[in-house]
Amino acid sequence: MPERTEIRNEEILLLGLSRLVFTGEMTEKISSLAESVEDWDYFTRLASEHGIAALVYNNLLQAGLTGKVPEKNMEFLRSALMLNVARNAFHLTGAEEIITLLNSAGVKSVLLKGLALEMTVYGNKGLRQMTDVDLLIGRNDYLKARKILMENGFDSGKLKSGLHKPIMAWTGKHLPSLMKNGLSADIHLELFPGRKNSLTSMMLGSAREIKLERVKALVPDPQLLFLYLVRHLHSHELNDESQLRLYADLVALIEMYRDEIINFDLLRLAGEAGMRKILAWKLEPLRDLWGIDFPGWLNEFTGRWFNPGSINRFIFFLKSPKGNRVTHPGRAYRKIISEIPGIHRKILFILGDIFPSVRFMKERYNVKSTLKALLLYPLRLGKLMRLIGR
Repeated sequence: MPERTEIRNEEILLLGLSRLVFTGEMTEKISSLAESVEDWDYFTRLASEHGIAALVYNNLLQAGLTGKVPEKNMEFLRSALMLNVARNAFHLTGAEEIITLLNSAGVKSVLLKGLALEMTVYGNKGLRQMTDVDLLIGRNDYLKARKILMENGFDSGKLKSGLHKPIMAWTGKHLPSLMKNGLSADIHLELFPGRKNSLTSMMLGSAREIKLERVKALVPDPQLLFLYLVRHLHSHELNDESQLRLYADLVALIEMYRDEIINFDLLRLAGEAGMRKILAWKLEPLRDLWGIDFPGWLNEFTGRWFNPGSINRFIFFLKSPKGNRVTHPGRAYRKIISEIPGIHRKILFILGDIFPSVRFMKERYNVKSTLKALLLYPLRLGKLMRLIGR
């Protein structure tokens, strides 16, 4: 990770706009920052890369600052909002179809991530960028859920290896994506893998009902959703990518549900999930960069896990949110394996990585011949040894 470099005014302004609630003092600071911006093209490009162009447009508009931004850049941001509105409406319609199908099969589902946040925190205004529909279901329902969806026109993404089929419900962040007419849906079974805990079942049990356009849906309890999003953000950063969009979600959740999130249960649940350190690392920038006020006991907790390199790392991601070379691929790979329960499942997962399907080999190594694909299998063992050793 590079040494800390100076933060540009464009980046500070973008950081300041990555939220939903503004005081008069915040608006004055943002107005002053907008006057000092030298490169609006860089600002709008970075807003797009961080997945918050629509949110930035809305906040500039609400703050009455559109006159400080060149017209072409405001139009770029406005176009991002219009695209988000259309895309989110498409995802909402798709989610309603999925929920209706799952309900007909007696499968309980809970909206996660983008759509859950858009419908509760962001107000269904197209402010939260998303690329798919994420739902949580109970592990015992996953075969039934996939069956009903595939019987109604959804196609399943391919597994990397046939060896992964018996452990499909125990590996990865979600089941293979299900796709229909351009819609991608990800079904999640476990949100807090690794240490044995009850948080995922708690999220299913405590989910709240909301009204979508045409059907009712369930969304997570705010505190459990906050912890899940903290963990999700940490997983992205292990792969050397991070967006302000993911931090803005945490800020917006606290702004709306502060008392439900910031209480002693937060630390208790984080401890049960084995993520106290991760929580502290993510609370630090929320306090120090977004100015969120925490009670003394939470500041003490955050200080206990102080990481001197965290701000440098945050600044790196602020300037370069995606497309970075993964500096520790072995660490991320070992984390995946460590979170798979049971030695037999870990072994099957590793064997599936060494012996993926021929289709995967052809696509991964860009060859058309089956023979050439077969001859490349020794490379898989070499890659595995490099990952484990790094």
